[in-house]
Order: sequence, then C-alpha cells, then structure tokens
Amino acid sequence: QVQLMESGGGLVQAGGSLRLSCAVSGSIFSINGMRWYRQAPGKQRELVAVITSGGSTNYADSVRGRFTISRDNAKNTKALQMNSLKPEDTAVYYCNADVTLVGGGHGDYWGQGTQVTVSS
Repeated sequence: QVQLMESGGGLVQAGGSLRLSCAVSGSIFSINGMRWYRQAPGKQRELVAVITSGGSTNYADSVRGRFTISRDNAKNTKALQMNSLKPEDTAVYYCNADVTLVGGGHGDYWGQGTQVTVSS
C-alpha cells in the first residue's frame, strides 16, 4: 500500500529552527493534498499546514509567517520548515497525504509521528 516516513524532529530552544521531512512510498499514482498535523499532550490533533498538488498553501494562524510547507512531486516528499519556534509548538507532528493509488482507489494516509520539543 502506502507508507509515510517522517524525520527531522528533536529538541530545540525557543527561537530556533527545525525542518521536518516526510517521504511517501508505495503504490502511488498521484499525491493530492499533503498536510502536517500536530498533537500536544492533552490536546486534540490540529492541522498545521496544507499544500495542494498545485502548490497552493495554507497555514494555521498560530504558525503563519513562521512555518513553511513545501513538496517535491518528483520525489514524493514534503517538508515543513519551522522557524522562530515557541514552547507552545511542542507536539508530535504527523505527516498526512491524500493518495490516488496505482490501479485505482484512493486513501488518506498517516505517518507515525515525530516529536518536536521546544524548550524555553
């Protein structure tokens, strides 16, 4: 089927930067919307950023101007550049992709999550 593998999480001081990456592999015909979500302890999972197949982007108000989502359609990868990090950005970050499969079919797939911790 389809696998999503995230990388790039870690511990950083407030004001620092991290770059998350997500590689999508498997029986992929095309990848439509790609998204990053996050979930902090005790909170619901929230949408952080989205990028369409055409490259249009949108961001949560809490990260707009600090985070940048990008994608490489040739490599089936995407990234989230996170700058000016704040302690409230601490969460598990999840990669999500809306995939059309080879041979037909369609699915919504998730990565396993990567921890981002921002210390004050």
